[in-house]
Amino acid sequence: MTSPTTPQSWTAPFDGDLTSDLRLALQIADAADGVSMARFDAADLDVRTKADASHVTEADLATERVIREILAAERPEDAVFGEEFGVTGHARRQWIIDPIDGTANYLKGIPMWATLIALAIDGVPRVGVVSQPGIGRRWWGASGLGAWTNATDGSPRRLAVSDVASVSEASISFQSIQQWQDAGRLDALLDLSRRVWRDRGYGDAWPYMLLAEGRLEFVSEFDVKEYDIAAHVPIVLEAGGRFTDADGAESVGTRSSLATNGILHDDFLALVRGTGA
Repeated sequence: MTSPTTPQSWTAPFDGDLTSDLRLALQIADAADGVSMARFDAADLDVRTKADASHVTEADLATERVIREILAAERPEDAVFGEEFGVTGHARRQWIIDPIDGTANYLKGIPMWATLIALAIDGVPRVGVVSQPGIGRRWWGASGLGAWTNATDGSPRRLAVSDVASVSEASISFQSIQQWQDAGRLDALLDLSRRVWRDRGYGDAWPYMLLAEGRLEFVSEFDVKEYDIAAHVPIVLEAGGRFTDADGAESVGTRSSLATNGILHDDFLALVRGTGA
């Protein structure tokens, strides 16, 4: 991801209007949903194995292509970083996309997958859209414009994180045990599980959105790429939460993430790092 010479704080006020960029990101999500849903749970879905042993389907490729086509037409000066086709261009503005986050679920016919669309400016994720068409849900946000989701009646509903102020009353999502073990943090995960009210692995993108809705207080992952988490950052921040990597840095390029309701961020950061009391 393109980074500024002097890193900007993610929580610093943004001097600019992102309304048109957010509108475009939502339009892109509409197009992406049409492509991905057309092949979801198809009996003849083409699935291949990439060099890193992860799976890619024809829908991953087709969805990223349509996203890139729209960006090429609407934002030709912007750079693009996608999971399937890498980086195109170099600019202060970079779109970061994961056409299908949760490909393993997608190819199994499990509806817990999402298209992730982010716009980073000078290295800071400023616009985020998370679209989960398999369950009819979408979340979006941009710096200074709030964080939103589609309510059951179809109208936008503003998001806000919870006000839970005690680790012992918190509900957390940790992705997978293997992730934490491979990162050398399994003991920290076990300690967390003993201290909180409830721990579950809710999946890939969805836990961050549950946090932004005020239903969880903590989400953390390891071995994640920029396109796995960039879209979540503005949504969590605009909902009042806090987002860093697992060591407290404001970065989506360090292969870990830690999102909280903000109130408990420092407490959880200490526990993830194994330094909690």
